[in-house]
Amino acid sequence: MSTSVAYVTFVDPNGFDDEKEIALAAWAGAGITGRVVRWDDPEVDWAAFDSVVVRSAWDYVDRRAEFLDWARRVESVTRLLNPAAVLARNTDKTYLRSLGDLAIPTHWVAPGEAVDFPDLDEYVVKPSVSSGARDTIRTGDRKKAETHAAQLAADGRTAMIQPYLDMVETEGETSLLYFGGRFSHAVRRNPALTGGALGSERQNGRAELRSPESDQLALAERVLAEFPEVLYARVDLVRLSDGAPVLIELELTEPYLFLRYAPGAAANLARALAEVL
Repeated sequence: MSTSVAYVTFVDPNGFDDEKEIALAAWAGAGITGRVVRWDDPEVDWAAFDSVVVRSAWDYVDRRAEFLDWARRVESVTRLLNPAAVLARNTDKTYLRSLGDLAIPTHWVAPGEAVDFPDLDEYVVKPSVSSGARDTIRTGDRKKAETHAAQLAADGRTAMIQPYLDMVETEGETSLLYFGGRFSHAVRRNPALTGGALGSERQNGRAELRSPESDQLALAERVLAEFPEVLYARVDLVRLSDGAPVLIELELTEPYLFLRYAPGAAANLARALAEVL
């Protein structure tokens, strides 16, 4: 008997999510009937699904509280993947604090706190709740960085101040994809620190398949040990100036999975989902 699973997305008039069809086809091959639904559709009976898988809910940033309320409601009637507690933690990048030296060095400025951080050659300043490069700046001007951080804090948001790493110019970011706790594939990404439109990661030339180094795999597995109950995970790594890899972001909510980049990637996701079910 086929298992019914919701593939959760958002109102997507521009077709940003180009992974739906390949994922649903792989699910069908594993005996899973997938149905594409919007997370905010009031007509959906979530209890009718054997599981609900969050995929491209890319509008949650401006509606985070509503999105998390939805996640908790869904989890009360069926299995939600990834779990609501994971979504709550992962949608605010302050989770990086708990990962210590596994993550990129970050200075935090919460609402009401004074902006005081060390001199850097170049800064990246962004809010802790955001997606893509939204409301993110890269600048070598300390005053500009301070002003942006102060404005984010004044708006009731927590600001993150990080060093810009030259290594991203040559090596890029490495994204490691895991399904059911198992490594599936990895890509090299060329991050854009301006713009950050929805779906920008899938644009031609933004990524290429790569084989991760052993130190990157080891770091990714240490990070994921903190989140043992996830169906899907994207671990975004960069290298510091001394060559050591660090986590720049852990995507457990609605990551683009680069399913088209590696043969068998969609099947790996489907197999992991079937095992959970």
